[in-house]
Amino acid sequence: MQAAVTVTPARIPELLLGLATVRPVFLWGAPGIGKSSLVREFAESLGLECVSLLGTQLAPEDLIGVPQIRDGRSVFCPPEAIARDEPYCLFLDELNAATPDVQKAFYSLILDRRIGDYELPKGSIVIGAGNRATDNALARPIASALVNRLTHVHLEASAKDWLVWAANNGIHPWITDHLTDRPDHLWSKPPKTEEPFSTPRSWHMLSDALHSFGRDLGEDTLKVLAHGTLTPAHAVAFCGYVKIVRSRFGIDAVIKGEARWPHRVEDRDLLYYLAESFRGRLVKELPASKEHMSANGRQTAYRAKSLLVQLAEISVEVAQTVIASDDDGNPVLPSWFLVEAARDMPRLVEARR
Repeated sequence: MQAAVTVTPARIPELLLGLATVRPVFLWGAPGIGKSSLVREFAESLGLECVSLLGTQLAPEDLIGVPQIRDGRSVFCPPEAIARDEPYCLFLDELNAATPDVQKAFYSLILDRRIGDYELPKGSIVIGAGNRATDNALARPIASALVNRLTHVHLEASAKDWLVWAANNGIHPWITDHLTDRPDHLWSKPPKTEEPFSTPRSWHMLSDALHSFGRDLGEDTLKVLAHGTLTPAHAVAFCGYVKIVRSRFGIDAVIKGEARWPHRVEDRDLLYYLAESFRGRLVKELPASKEHMSANGRQTAYRAKSLLVQLAEISVEVAQTVIASDDDGNPVLPSWFLVEAARDMPRLVEARR
């Protein structure tokens, strides 16, 4: 299902309060962005127990129940997990990953709030959630009859919301500090190949691992942990950041001339991280137009070109990342600076082609 309008996690409690209390709701979103946690937290805020049913692990009889003979007639007895006396939150996780027969079994439960003779207690709420087919996750088409029984809300990852949550939930400070500088690294699109990718869930997993290893965590082990949970490029950047934290080596020292670009092969991840930081600094400090540029602006541009030359002497590939265009092919740095960089360092431009 395509999202016409998306919402961030911070808006979910408000929306569920107005929607889920009167009609069933389906939360769409990529894997690992916190759909399940948001539902459980919402149920807790209402004082309701959250009962989760995982669509991929259900058979139709798990919902309809098994027949028993009463007074010569067969009666279906719904399972204990569903048939409760007190109101609760019924969370149908990975609903769109369930088989068509299981999805059909949910029809009356979602629309009429009943299975057979059993009716959900007044005050109960029903919420479903699932991944999208475009996320390379297990997802089956939902029949139009079921689609029409739900209000659909599309969730997107938000670094701002997640960092607020992380500050109150013990996320490792290396992670919160790094993502404060690189919020674009919180989430990446699921790859088509079988490899880790960055999500709020995977950063949480990495945080737990960092806490577990503690201060004795070695550089090699850190690489294993980061590359085992994050998108490869994000893992390299995070390892570079941690090396900076541990060595008190930062881009400010390089710009001021108090330190040089790291040149050892084993420091290549650090070099990439510093290059990204340098690029971000230039985006902020270089004026869009060279006309009427201040003395400080001219000094910044001169120093930037000098540092680019030094960086290219170590690695043309890393230096090229500083002046590279964005994912859509649009220049990030001012055009006048790129022209001067091409004039002074033609091999950087050649590397881009």
